[in-house]
Amino acid sequence: MTTEGTAGAEFRITATATEGGADVVVAGEIDLATAPQLRSELHAIIDGGATVVAVDMADVGFIDSAGLGALIGAVGRLRERGGRLELRHLQPAPRKVIDITGLHDVFELTD
Repeated sequence: MTTEGTAGAEFRITATATEGGADVVVAGEIDLATAPQLRSELHAIIDGGATVVAVDMADVGFIDSAGLGALIGAVGRLRERGGRLELRHLQPAPRKVIDITGLHDVFELTD
């Protein structure tokens, strides 16, 4: 899935099924324009039976409140099913947003 985010940044989501879950690679900005696509993809993965979803954010340089909302919604759905969401390879700017908002306690963060 590829779409244009704000400021013309290319946004891509690639999902690969794993045993019991999925690895999701996100590239581009996660903002008001792109968060609905991320939310839709994560919900489809979770509704498809995944209980462990790992989101690789190595190529995400920006995330806003809409993007955080999409990720928090996925955490809620996964927890209802006894699952978990991992955020991997956070860049400094998104990591700072997560730290400032106190969401580092909500997500499992790995390097």
